[in-house]
Amino acid sequence: MSTATPLTPDAPAPTSPKSAQSMHADALIIGFGKGGKTLAAKLGAQGKHVIVAEQNNQMYGGTCINIGCLPSKSLILDAERAQFSGESSDPDKRKQAYSNAIANKRQLTAMLRSKNYHKLADQEHITVLDGHAHFLSASEVQVDTAQGPVVVNADKIFINTGATARIPDIEGINTTPGVYTSTGMMEVDEIPERLVILGAGYIGLEFASMYADFGSQVTVLQHNNSFLPNEDEDIRQAIHQSLEAQGITFITNAHTHRVSQAADGHGVLLEVAVDNADTASANTASADNSTDNTITHIQADAVLIATGRVPNTEGLDAQKAGIALTDRGAVQVDDLLRTTAPNIWALGDVNGGPQHTYISLDDYRIVLSQLDEREAPYTRKDRKNIASVTFLHTPYARVGLNEQEAIAAGFDFEVKKMPTAAVPKAQVMRHTEGMMKALVERGTHRILGAMLFAAQSHEVINIVKLAMDLQAPATQLRNMVFTHPTMAEALNDLFA
Repeated sequence: MSTATPLTPDAPAPTSPKSAQSMHADALIIGFGKGGKTLAAKLGAQGKHVIVAEQNNQMYGGTCINIGCLPSKSLILDAERAQFSGESSDPDKRKQAYSNAIANKRQLTAMLRSKNYHKLADQEHITVLDGHAHFLSASEVQVDTAQGPVVVNADKIFINTGATARIPDIEGINTTPGVYTSTGMMEVDEIPERLVILGAGYIGLEFASMYADFGSQVTVLQHNNSFLPNEDEDIRQAIHQSLEAQGITFITNAHTHRVSQAADGHGVLLEVAVDNADTASANTASADNSTDNTITHIQADAVLIATGRVPNTEGLDAQKAGIALTDRGAVQVDDLLRTTAPNIWALGDVNGGPQHTYISLDDYRIVLSQLDEREAPYTRKDRKNIASVTFLHTPYARVGLNEQEAIAAGFDFEVKKMPTAAVPKAQVMRHTEGMMKALVERGTHRILGAMLFAAQSHEVINIVKLAMDLQAPATQLRNMVFTHPTMAEALNDLFA
């Protein structure tokens, strides 16, 4: 797999701890992610000696600010501007708009990375070590730095190493130029005219929508015939139709057998077996169907691997500390985020929970409640109504149960539904696509869940979540006095 700019340099070769420098810390945090860096700042401010080990100096601050949430949303917003202004329809303007967007993204991440580094490194009681960390025992971790190994003996250890892209077992996928994970894709300087995305999950769909807005011809290959299987049928159809209206082509039941450099030296050639041949027509990629309509060859300028992310535990030597991993390779934790080893916790994506930066932040709260020795510490069971957002051209946000989940749970409920076009602010913004949907329990008027496929849904969903957290009935949102015109006031009508 190639990347435009390598973001994960090889770690220094492990060295015998006999020649290593030794350090002691009240707390060692492995990884500079959201939960870990917030915990480090808090403990440092309390006068604790904290060591933060980060193997990649391009990842200060964690996944979100460097290769995840913020850079991708920066690009998404610039793509929407290019689409709205018409720049994405003009080849020359499209290239310039994309180039500017990449430059803006790099400036943003560099600023945030520096800010995050100095927020910790400039504290009196915090030391940042650049190097790969791996366990020697339940209380000792070796950090292989460029200056040599450092063995840290710590009273408490916190694993915060995040997750990494899952690479499917496809011939040529690791060696063919032009194949990227989301990390590498956001470093590509020139916009791909033809982009193939492996995977129709939330990350794949965000990138599909973004590049379609930039003017790329996008084809999404999905290994089965399901599209967002965890969503209700009406929501699935609305999102699918919206993405197709952007010009995105979906090929389902598509199994990529081989990836190689195109014969003409330009781009990537994919050999794909399609179970249903009638889904193999592609108006956004060069396709050459074999006579039996089973094998399809698709040529693209770039390929994005969006087949999920896995906890980053490789090379951690967790077994030396007595730390158990789950079947999926995550660090096994209890509801207090304690591992199977004493005085070792795991925060964020590495512990197998929802892969959101705000969950990592909430993991920090769980850990801090124990370090503060509260009588009743906060636990994962105490979390309420975790919302999620997929940042498509029209964002999709949801919280709580959807219809299929509520039925399975045996709730007696009423479905509330309205088109986004009925919202005055949507008409003002000329962004009327989508629908809003909510579930309300009969009798109690309790809000069971909400699914908002609408402009600014990523903001409005937090109002619904707050109402659910406070156990406010649906009538509270129905009767609430909102400012006008706003997308939030649509909740008056949705819950009527």
